[in-house]
Amino acid sequence: MPVAVTIPSYQHRLYASVVAMAKAKKTPMASTSNSGAFTTIQERVSFDKEIKKSKFIAIAGPISDDKSAMSFLSQVRDPRATHNCWAYKVGDQYRSNDDGEPSGTAGKPIQSAIASSGIDRVMVVVIRHFGGIKLGTGGLVRAYGGVASECLRNAPTCLVKTKVPMGVEVPFDLLGVVYHQLQSFHIEDIKQDYDTGKDGISMVTFRVDFDQAEKLEDALKSNCSRELMFYKR
Repeated sequence: MPVAVTIPSYQHRLYASVVAMAKAKKTPMASTSNSGAFTTIQERVSFDKEIKKSKFIAIAGPISDDKSAMSFLSQVRDPRATHNCWAYKVGDQYRSNDDGEPSGTAGKPIQSAIASSGIDRVMVVVIRHFGGIKLGTGGLVRAYGGVASECLRNAPTCLVKTKVPMGVEVPFDLLGVVYHQLQSFHIEDIKQDYDTGKDGISMVTFRVDFDQAEKLEDALKSNCSRELMFYKR
């Protein structure tokens, strides 16, 4: 006969706290590499080049999702230009647009430049002012892909580590020890809840770099006189 198991309400709250923290910080549609880190550009950069009297201006910027990509496009596009072609990458998702150029001659080459760069969560918009000389299909591919590649090549980059949510039950008298350890691990979003249903126990939740989670847990265990209960997503 099946046995009904009742989970105490305080445990529901503890798990809910960690899960809610994870959901609140999740970036829409974005995925990361298996290592939990990705490389992106630090700031907006541009590169321009004249090719057979047409002026090509590539502008790259960091983005987090589709909404920020469209916002970036609206900021940098030039309504006076002949074409405003673009592509972006967020995790495993790519999007591109030829903006009136022959299909596959603008957006896709820009996308290929992004893929080759190894940079994630980035958008490149290439603005073209037509100079009166047609470049042909191959010429367009080389022009759009080339200026996009050069723009990204000159961009300052940074490694971004994803953060994972954690929680730990802490006796009141060990809170000072725990907080001292947390400060040395660059944690974020510390929250404390005394309503755990356990006398003398509080719940501390936070987010930590994915590659520091186990080290932090080991440090807390070794510096506290009693065993701690950890919760992870």
